[in-house]
Amino acid sequence: MQTMTTMEDAWNRVSELSQNCFDDLVPVKDIRFEGIDAMFIGEERHPVRTTAQRQIATRLGVPYSYLSKCDADLQTENLGYWLAREKNDDFFVRFDGAEVRALFTPRYQPVDNIRVMERLEQMGFGHDMEIQLALDAEFFSLSIPDHEKTFAVGNDDKLTPGITVCNSEVGRAALSIAAFVLRLVCTNGLIAKTAVSASYRHISAKVMEVFPETLQQVAGELDVQQTRFRLSMESQVENPSNTIHSFNRQFMLAEPEVQAVDWAYPQEMELPATMFNVVNTYTKASQAPGLPAESCHRLGRVGGAILGMVK
Repeated sequence: MQTMTTMEDAWNRVSELSQNCFDDLVPVKDIRFEGIDAMFIGEERHPVRTTAQRQIATRLGVPYSYLSKCDADLQTENLGYWLAREKNDDFFVRFDGAEVRALFTPRYQPVDNIRVMERLEQMGFGHDMEIQLALDAEFFSLSIPDHEKTFAVGNDDKLTPGITVCNSEVGRAALSIAAFVLRLVCTNGLIAKTAVSASYRHISAKVMEVFPETLQQVAGELDVQQTRFRLSMESQVENPSNTIHSFNRQFMLAEPEVQAVDWAYPQEMELPATMFNVVNTYTKASQAPGLPAESCHRLGRVGGAILGMVK
């Protein structure tokens, strides 16, 4: 669930999640598996989280959908067979305490959330600044509204543009920067698709060097969102329920995300319906209780993508 908070709280939460995390370059010859749920490095047993399980399966060329249906002995046999044929001498392994949270080739260069926070602080984003945050062990999304650029649409809606930064320390998403628009009446936030939206895979040490320039570029594209919002309020939708179902399929939403949209629908939909209602249904869905941080961010991006369709 996305929440309004401060940069100080974001610092505290990021620091808390990272306090037991560390990385190690592990020789492949020292690894053996106990099913897909655990892996031994030498004599030490390490539980393997689901994201890391999927990465191991992909790395070794064993479909996870097949592997997860096998019993533990068959999993061990499959993984052992293909591990013996692995071309890399080492794996880059990310740990959280004893648990394996991610596994990559040595070429992977992670960008930790704490480094993103440090870069934002260096750029002048202070601890008391209000932000919107979605954060868990796998995904980080931080949105910074620029209240000086707040604009009105319709009679009682005020929207505040800004920028959003997302990252995943375990490889679920690349570090990215995009435009963000916050609806003040209910703190719904959408991630707008802009021409200079930037995304960086974690294989370059230059990622953080271009961070300030990219933020400036994205911020410069925010004005175009005002026109799209106003047009969305003028674009009527004859059958909003069918429209929502169609977008759910188009954007291939997972079941928890569909349930979040269903939760948001009666709160945001009114008749006669417009594309503005449809967009806000998806941004409201990002606030559904219990939703993973990645799904919160994804629903905000879907709202932004739908807004970008409005002509």
